[in-house]
Amino acid sequence: MLEAGEARRIFKSAELLVTADDVNDAVHRVAAEISATLATANPLILSVMSGAIVFTGQLLPLLQFPLDLDYVHLTRYGDATVGGRIEWKRFPDEKMAGRTVLIVDDILDEGHTMIEIRRRVLESGAHKFYSAVFADKALGRKKPINADFVGVTLPDRYVFGFGLDIKGAWRNLPAVYAMKQE
Repeated sequence: MLEAGEARRIFKSAELLVTADDVNDAVHRVAAEISATLATANPLILSVMSGAIVFTGQLLPLLQFPLDLDYVHLTRYGDATVGGRIEWKRFPDEKMAGRTVLIVDDILDEGHTMIEIRRRVLESGAHKFYSAVFADKALGRKKPINADFVGVTLPDRYVFGFGLDIKGAWRNLPAVYAMKQE
């Protein structure tokens, strides 16, 4: 967790990558794509806590079809800036057998977390698995999984805003920023 003064210092020197208007446009586009694909599926939507809460909250009102909502909570980062071992905190009680499941997450970074979520969802009997991420980080190499729906592509930098945090801070920003490159 960042001290408030340090969080403000980081924000002051950060580079704006995606404006609030562009974030809004991306959310609306993703909602339209999801609607075109899943409108008749009565999907179970699982939001990945805590990062996807902002994206999920703006996405759901745009989906004009019946759905069930729950969440998963797992982490590879905690308060660190590099990923480690996956730690499950919550897997939903909702029955997945025979269901279409859509995972909503903030970012697809290296793909390890999404692979683990997909494994658990399919082991729980889901018929189909889809994933929507607000951001896909361009790493310059192949990932073990790709998202079905992507809002924006971001450079391989440490980013924050619109659900993405920097040591717990700045998830609440309406735009996406990158830490200043040294």
